Amino acid sequence: MKYLLLHKIHALADQDGWLYALLLTPGQTHDIRGARHLLASVAAPSCLLGDKAFDANDLRRFLAAQGTEIVISPMPTRTNRPAFDPIAYRQGNIIERAFCRLKDWRAIATRYDKTARNSLAGICLAAAITWWIR
Repeated sequence: MKYLLLHKIHALADQDGWLYALLLTPGQTHDIRGARHLLASVAAPSCLLGDKAFDANDLRRFLAAQGTEIVISPMPTRTNRPAFDPIAYRQGNIIERAFCRLKDWRAIATRYDKTARNSLAGICLAAAITWWIR
């Protein structure tokens, strides 16, 4: 059995904050890697909001090829900054609130489960219950 002591939750949420895709990766995995896997597994969204961690040319090309509107805050070190809508970017707190609702569950917030399988099962269960009673 493979143990995953530290893990990172990657998720996609709709405009209402409902999580519809989850991915669990080792803790050192960069956010953009999780985003690539999640976006490849779902239908192309009409719009994607993300913070500076998701500012990569290949991800932008992938989303543009799908016809997805990109609202990602550009890295301050970029020489050619892509267009950015700061008004639409304000809606990015929706995913943060979804994570906060998940972390209301102590076992998820403190990562009690030692295996990735059990951890992901607990996250899915907490997400289902959280949105069921919402």
